[in-house]
Amino acid sequence: MRQQVHFVTVATADLAAARRFYRDGLGWRPTLDVPGEIIFFQIGPGLMLGLFDVDAFGRDIDPAAAVQTRPGGFTLAHNVPTPDDVDRVLTEAQAAGGTILKPGQPADFGGYHGHFADPNGTVWEVACNPGWRVEPDGTVVLGPVTPDSPVNQIS
Repeated sequence: MRQQVHFVTVATADLAAARRFYRDGLGWRPTLDVPGEIIFFQIGPGLMLGLFDVDAFGRDIDPAAAVQTRPGGFTLAHNVPTPDDVDRVLTEAQAAGGTILKPGQPADFGGYHGHFADPNGTVWEVACNPGWRVEPDGTVVLGPVTPDSPVNQIS
């Protein structure tokens, strides 16, 4: 198996709330939207985020058992170029119906970050991480933060 992920799919208790938050509140454009089942957003080159109704998610995994599952123990992360951008994105998420879990603040890794939860509890980190960058070939570089570290230019 290649070291690659194409879809991140999150079991979502309230798909309508997720749709309002991401599509209507944040202005994301769905790639595919099946009401009552799943909504997909392209979130990067070759990478999709699927928000799957929790009951449909369980049936998809095991139709006989209708597995019930909820997300937990992970965050999705969004890197931005500056600390001001962290605060701006957190404000946008809150205005769209998200809940601020940690306001923007200096981070142990030498950058600046904060966290919010979407209406279904999926946790997002918004970070300015000067030690993180993407090379022209798509390779991610995670390095130490130094005074001359380039600031992430992906937003």
